[in-house]
Amino acid sequence: MSDDNQEFRTERDSLGEMQVPADAYWGAQTQRALENFPISGIGFGRRFVRALGIVKKAAARANLDLELIPEGKGEAIVRAADEVIAGEHDDQFPVDVFQTGSGTSSNMNANEVIANRATELVGGEIGTREVHPNDHVNYGQSSNDVIPTAMHVAALEAVERDLIPALETLHDALATKEEAFADVVKTGRTHLQDATPVTLGQEFSGYRAQVGKGITRAASTRDHLGELALGGTATGTGLNTHPEFPARAAEYISEETGLEFREADNHFEAQAAHDAMGEAHGQLRTVAGSLNKIANDLRLLASGPRNGLNEIDQPENQPGSSIMPGKINPVVAESVNQVHKQVVGNDAAVAAGAAEGQIDLNLYKPVIAHNFLQSARLLANTADVFAEKFVAKLEADEAYCAERVQQSMALATALNPAIGYDKASKVAKRALAEDMTVREVVLEEGYLTEDEADEVLDPMRMTERGILGDD
Repeated sequence: MSDDNQEFRTERDSLGEMQVPADAYWGAQTQRALENFPISGIGFGRRFVRALGIVKKAAARANLDLELIPEGKGEAIVRAADEVIAGEHDDQFPVDVFQTGSGTSSNMNANEVIANRATELVGGEIGTREVHPNDHVNYGQSSNDVIPTAMHVAALEAVERDLIPALETLHDALATKEEAFADVVKTGRTHLQDATPVTLGQEFSGYRAQVGKGITRAASTRDHLGELALGGTATGTGLNTHPEFPARAAEYISEETGLEFREADNHFEAQAAHDAMGEAHGQLRTVAGSLNKIANDLRLLASGPRNGLNEIDQPENQPGSSIMPGKINPVVAESVNQVHKQVVGNDAAVAAGAAEGQIDLNLYKPVIAHNFLQSARLLANTADVFAEKFVAKLEADEAYCAERVQQSMALATALNPAIGYDKASKVAKRALAEDMTVREVVLEEGYLTEDEADEVLDPMRMTERGILGDD
């Protein structure tokens, strides 16, 4: 149906009448928000809408237990909230992310959608408020405690359900390559200059450990994100809320998600500050930095194919140039680099927003939630793609690695215990100046016999801890 022919119904709120699309579940306050905030065209995604449904369902169940809302209407709210949780009404949440700083528009969007759908379920007509968005769906709640609760639920679900599993996939892919490359000796590099030998497997062990520590960092967000503001209502005092409501609702949220949530230790802190979100996003930023470092290293190791390091062969994911035939670029690794930059930008927004609480309320809730959830989604997606389409397809150029390690001046480091630093330095300088290997020079200078040179200058032995040349 075209906009010109769209049908409307009349809904009301405290400011008066509003014309709402006839087939929409949202009501007057959501419609006002649509007109007030034509800012970005970006609405909240699946994770946050699901979290709103979870919070509303848990609140209804707690209020039913406490006999605070009528049974039939409460059960209808639970059913309608279940539909929101399942994603059946995502198109009914159109409010822009850049809105009132408390997220009131999104809370009322959820209240109106669930109320109108619940009204249908009890046999009423949309817009009649037979199930009321404030008196029933929002009973014992405020936007000021609902939105931070939804933020924590969505954030922790994103970390647990999306990010950690994706990082585990990448961790496993790196561990597989670590094992496959265990015997590939190559030139180490510090300051991008030749350094003592390492195995390619040792380098990949570092990458695998980085991701493993990233999983631990992501998991460390559980404690503080597990605190829920629900029950604090407007300012943290809990006005108009039953004393048992917060704990009961948190228990239902835990049941719904399979994750551990609890009532906030201090409701004033939970609503006036969002340090937990700032801290948690800091962990995401660190994880993004780890992936960026790994992607950069793999791009360097695969550089070439003839005039770069060329120690690993990258997958041919797609043609790399519109003008240079046959060129292949590390496009997947580059996408990881770009995600890192986005996450760093998101971190700046989250950190700035989290630091801007004023008196009894932080007014940057929507932008904090949006940026956190975008970062978690981007990192999860890129870790999965990086593992599957790049890391898993890498191969080592073993012959080239072995050839180049013999040419490295850094082999002279192993001579220190045998002939001393000064003589070893002389060997390295002559080898570089005369285009010789360290072994050739040390034999010509008569510093070692051939058997001694074979033992001391064995690149594989140099990859292990100990003083070379000693048995």
